[in-house]
Amino acid sequence: MTEVKLHGFWYSPFTLKVKWTLELKGIPYENIEEDRFNMSVQIFQYNPIYKRTPILVHDGKPLCESTIIVEYIDQIWPENPLFPIDSYERALARFWIKYADDMVSAIRLLALSSNSEEQVKAIEKIWEHLRVVEDRCFNDHEKKFFGGDTINIVDIAFGSMVKFITVLEDALEVKILEYEKFPHFHLWYNNFKNVPIIKENLPDQDKMLAFLKFSREKLLGSS
Repeated sequence: MTEVKLHGFWYSPFTLKVKWTLELKGIPYENIEEDRFNMSVQIFQYNPIYKRTPILVHDGKPLCESTIIVEYIDQIWPENPLFPIDSYERALARFWIKYADDMVSAIRLLALSSNSEEQVKAIEKIWEHLRVVEDRCFNDHEKKFFGGDTINIVDIAFGSMVKFITVLEDALEVKILEYEKFPHFHLWYNNFKNVPIIKENLPDQDKMLAFLKFSREKLLGSS
């Protein structure tokens, strides 16, 4: 039996992307929780270039970068495929995964905002991303998920980012995922988060909220 280990941070959208992939595939793995402020020596051994998580270790061989990891998992364990089979659709999926990852800079700006002006600018940047997804990905209003009736890797990529956005909404008392602005994206997320495997492996909202507040105080200083 192959040995699979996942090094990551429980609150990280990139770790969450890999975790959901493993869970949806039904792959047994050992979850190794890292400390962001005191990472284990394995992180520097397995990822000496970027020195960050997530890292998947499969039979002693490490892989870094969440998108590379999830595509590797889908190829090695082809049951319940998450990437489209069609080459063109597969390329489109890679594009939207990259677009989801590109939201991180705007989300980080909001997480580190220290006043209302910075918050407004960061939220507008997030909205720019969401408007594109609303208009381009859900022009077929019958679609339940990005891939149609079943979850695929694009759902996982956006879902991990949106989970973090919902925590920011609570922490900063702002509204980002407004139904009136993004009705189809809003309905998609409700469908996605209620899929049993996703729901069972969502990080606890209160725990994430407490961690976010702690991190903001650590980085910005107590107000």
